[in-house]
Amino acid sequence: MATLDGMKVAILVTDNFEQVEMTQPREALQAAGAQITLLSDKRGMVQGVHHDRKGEQFPVDATFDEVNPQDFDAALLPGGVWNADQIRMIPGAQRIVKSIEGSGKPVAVICHGPWLLVSAGLVQGRTLTGWPTLQDDIRNAGGTWVDKEAVVDRNWVSSRKPADIPAFNLRMIELFAQHRQGRAAAAGSTHETTGQTR
Repeated sequence: MATLDGMKVAILVTDNFEQVEMTQPREALQAAGAQITLLSDKRGMVQGVHHDRKGEQFPVDATFDEVNPQDFDAALLPGGVWNADQIRMIPGAQRIVKSIEGSGKPVAVICHGPWLLVSAGLVQGRTLTGWPTLQDDIRNAGGTWVDKEAVVDRNWVSSRKPADIPAFNLRMIELFAQHRQGRAAAAGSTHETTGQTR
C-alpha cells in the first residue's frame, strides 16, 4: 500500500456534509499515514448527515480563514447537497482550493463537492465526475463530466456518490502518493543541483 507519511491533507466541510464521504476517505488517508485537518466556516462542531438524516458531529480543527493553504499538501472535498451549496459561496473555502490548485497539489472531490471547484473558477478544461445533477454546472463552467466511479485528471480525482468510495479511496491514495513522491524527487534534484554549483 502507498504511504502518505507526513502528508498534510485539509478536509473542507460545512454543516450537513455527507458523513460517509468524509469519514471513510479520512480513515483511508490516516491509515496511509496522512495528517488530517478538518476545516469549516466556524469553530466548534460540524454536523454530518446520512442523506436527509442527521448524523454525528465532528470537532473542527480550524476555520477556513485561520489557515495558510500552503501549509497543506492536498485537499479532500466531501459532498452532501446542503454542504456543497453553502461552501461554494464561502470566500475562505474558495481561497484554499484556488491556492492548492495553483500549486499543482492534488484535490480529491466526491458527489456534490465539485460545486466548490465550479464557483472557484477552476473547472475550465478539466474532466471529472460527480453527482449526476452537477453535469450541467460542470459543462457550463467549461469542464467535461463523465459517468464513471472514479476519474483522475492530472492532480484531481473525483467520484459520483457514496457507493464509489472504495474506488475513490484507492485512486485518491495512489494520486496523493504519486504527488508526494514527485515532490520528494524534485526536492532531491534541487539539493543535488545546489550542491553541484557550490
